[in-house]
Amino acid sequence: MSSERKIIRTRDVMTDEFDMIDGLMTVSEAVKMFKDKSARVLIINKRHEDDEFGMVLLSDIAKKVIAEDRSPERVNVYEVMAKPVISVDPHMDIRYCSRLFENFGLAHAPVIEDDKVLGIVSYRSIVLKGILGD
Repeated sequence: MSSERKIIRTRDVMTDEFDMIDGLMTVSEAVKMFKDKSARVLIINKRHEDDEFGMVLLSDIAKKVIAEDRSPERVNVYEVMAKPVISVDPHMDIRYCSRLFENFGLAHAPVIEDDKVLGIVSYRSIVLKGILGD
């Protein structure tokens, strides 16, 4: 009797519903996208081939715009985003992805292959899709 555990990969649990935005977008415009699309994260596109992807969360906006009493209409996303982002390979075992999240204090990461964002993986998707298969 084999006791081998089935490997669940980040590709299996990631969501492919995400939005790519330009870093020059204002925080006010980004917040509208968060609300209209029920997004949890926005990925900032590269400006050129030697650039890196960025990422912005609502918590970044809360800490760097609201807490500092800055105007969302006058602050660009590039001023508050995380860049470069720590990304994961679509073939990574979710056990290692969870450890990576813990080691670096992450809650979300883009899944990137061949310099293309395929989706977003989060603790939520790891737990719900990894354990329940939803």
